[in-house]
Formats: sequence, structure tokens, C-alpha cells
Amino acid sequence: MIINKTSENDKLTVAVEGRLDTTTAPQLEGELKNSLDDVKELVFDISKLEYISSAGLRVLLSAQKVMNKQGKMTVTGASESVMEIFEVTGFSEILNIE
Repeated sequence: MIINKTSENDKLTVAVEGRLDTTTAPQLEGELKNSLDDVKELVFDISKLEYISSAGLRVLLSAQKVMNKQGKMTVTGASESVMEIFEVTGFSEILNIE
């Protein structure tokens, strides 16, 4: 998995490529833990994400909880297969997906 972070004022864009699963979720979690302090807007660009497991969903959910307190979070670029996972798990109701 490749993680690219772009910061602009109080907006953080996190682009994730590859697979977000049990093996890679801790890496993303670590990256976010150190990055969300002064962020008012968090954007996840998952246009190059091939797969997301329950471990990956958990990372998105915990980021959403943090951002509910300090701003907003948006998920962009979900592929059809990832969107299907969001819908089956109910995450399409929890996350702001564009």
C-alpha cells in the first residue's frame, strides 16, 4: 500500500493506493495518528484503492470519529467494488462519500 499525504492550511488529503487490509491498516492508522491534530478537513482519495477489509474500514471509522469533533471528512474516488463494500457494511450511511 502507498500513502500520499498533502497538507494545505487546515486541510489534509490522504491518497491511498493498493490494498487496505489487516496487514496495511496499522500503517495508515499510524500515519493518521500523527497528522490529524490541526486538521479541519480530511479528504481520503481512494481512487487507486483496490480492496478494503474490515481492518481498513475500522481505520476510516476511527478517523471519522476524530473528524466529527474537529471538522469534516470526505471519501472520494471509491471504485465500484469498494463502494459495494461500503454499502454492504452500512458505511455508505456513516461516511461522506463523493
